[in-house]
Amino acid sequence: MDKFYHYEQQGRFSESWELFHPFMKEKFPKGYYLQDRAHVFMNHFGVETFTYTLGKPKKLKKWRPTDEGRKLKNVYKVPVIQSYKGTYGNFSLHQEVFVVREKEKWFVLWDYQS
Repeated sequence: MDKFYHYEQQGRFSESWELFHPFMKEKFPKGYYLQDRAHVFMNHFGVETFTYTLGKPKKLKKWRPTDEGRKLKNVYKVPVIQSYKGTYGNFSLHQEVFVVREKEKWFVLWDYQS
């Protein structure tokens, strides 16, 4: 997960996108993600980069990204705080982010449960 946010911090959204779980890649096609991520954070918020901290991971027995999604095993929930200094002042984004190990690789997921 550190690698994901390091890439995001540098605006290397193509590389961060590659670390997404297939569910996330389906939700955000690569071209859309690259354009939208830069647009929202760089253009709307007027920031060039951010700092981030990763909290203590908590292992979950099973978890699913959506209410109807398939249950995933080997999942960890990690609190992430991204801190920005931008056009509209200083602000932080707090998000619970999930990582899952499948086929010897770690993938990043966001929560879309209701």
